[in-house]
Amino acid sequence: MDKRFWICGFTISATALALGFFVHGLLLRDDYLALAHLFRPQTDANAQVGWILLAYVSLGLAMTWLYRWLPPPHRSKRWHGARFGLAIALVSFVPWHLLAHAGQPFPLALSLKQVVFDVIAMLLLGLLLAWLQPHRRPLAPAPD
Repeated sequence: MDKRFWICGFTISATALALGFFVHGLLLRDDYLALAHLFRPQTDANAQVGWILLAYVSLGLAMTWLYRWLPPPHRSKRWHGARFGLAIALVSFVPWHLLAHAGQPFPLALSLKQVVFDVIAMLLLGLLLAWLQPHRRPLAPAPD
């Protein structure tokens, strides 16, 4: 795990946190407020922010680590990243939101919004990973 890995991993983590805030803190805010009785009180939720940060750091580092295991794309790195983001969404956020809907009294409309917005966020993160190219090796030093 070289310097490029850590830079890419923390860039993905920070971007995922920003996207998560945009989706869940802004776009879905009214939906969540309508179900406030199902969530922690605000003061208790604020005390849990460390776990949220840990979750997003874990997501960013894990996505970067997994992306580095993929062979470099032969054609379009953009679609390579988008497919990777979709795969991550399909093995994480999509099943999670469907299971949460089955086990919690969330309206189906909210669960579907969560799925759509989080899939879009994962596609964007995959595209960012493809652009960052975390498996690219540094150039060799110039000869004297």
